[in-house]
Amino acid sequence: MKEITIRVPIESPSRVDVYRMFDNISQRYDLLNRLLSLGMDRYWRRIAIKELDSDLHRRVLDLACGTGDVALAAAIAADNRHVIAIDRAEQMLELASTKVAHQKLTDRILLVCGDGMNIPAANESIDAATIAFGIRNMPDTEVCLRELHRLLRKRGKIIVLEFSLPENRVMRSLHLFYLRRIVPLVGRLVSGDGYAYSYLNKTIETYPHGAQFGELMYRAGFEEIKCRPLTLGIVSLYTGIKK
Repeated sequence: MKEITIRVPIESPSRVDVYRMFDNISQRYDLLNRLLSLGMDRYWRRIAIKELDSDLHRRVLDLACGTGDVALAAAIAADNRHVIAIDRAEQMLELASTKVAHQKLTDRILLVCGDGMNIPAANESIDAATIAFGIRNMPDTEVCLRELHRLLRKRGKIIVLEFSLPENRVMRSLHLFYLRRIVPLVGRLVSGDGYAYSYLNKTIETYPHGAQFGELMYRAGFEEIKCRPLTLGIVSLYTGIKK
């Protein structure tokens, strides 16, 4: 596989600032997800969860779990499944805890404050790993992918949802206008934090996607890598297997 250069977002927050930033917007995070995605975030999660097999994937780790939507969807999809949900943002985890309790799933979802660069779990201890819209916030993508590879058993599966840019020039131009103009405006009005949603568009524009992200997965040790563009390519679903 050819070597690639990963562009770093200009003025990207430090590692500490990222999780604090998410804590700052935690109370409006779910609402803004629905508004800014026009409700499509639920569809994207459903597609991702369908990649999990109820028999093969009984122990699942959801990294950068945020307020817990993916972890909840994974647990609800299979009665025999247990999920470890990890995030560094404590206030996001508090909201996730409320959701988990409301769904009466505290016996099957374990919430942990932890770091994606050094995940607090044993080698080959999980059947599948998910990370939705969180991989680009990690200080080092490849280190994070290698950590997830370490935790997976043989033939374990990784499922990554991440924003990307459409290949079609017209759609890309329209999407970039939305990211640069509409997203920061709505984010500032609803959350009171315009910077957080300016950060969002900068990271999306500069982050590897498609074949480039697939190469990062390959270098981290994954095989049978697939990329599925969703919603005209504004989101991509990546899967891979640990041999």
